[in-house]
Amino acid sequence: MGSEELAANLFRITQTESKLKKDNIQTEKDANMVHYNIGKNIREVIKKNGGTMPEDLPTPKKSLKQVAKENNKSLEALNKK
Repeated sequence: MGSEELAANLFRITQTESKLKKDNIQTEKDANMVHYNIGKNIREVIKKNGGTMPEDLPTPKKSLKQVAKENNKSLEALNKK
């Protein structure tokens, strides 16, 4: 995930959390609807401003799982020295 997608996700999360608290949302159903609507609004802003939609952003060459596995192997090799 690049900085653009990370920032959009963080913005969505913080805005959802704020609305849930401000509107005292209690049920899971209502919370899901708030989350959906905020995400939809953020996607509309990205599109309106000519940004790249999340599904069109480039994907990394290696998965997180692959990177973690490589890092673990490196750490094991360092610990054996």
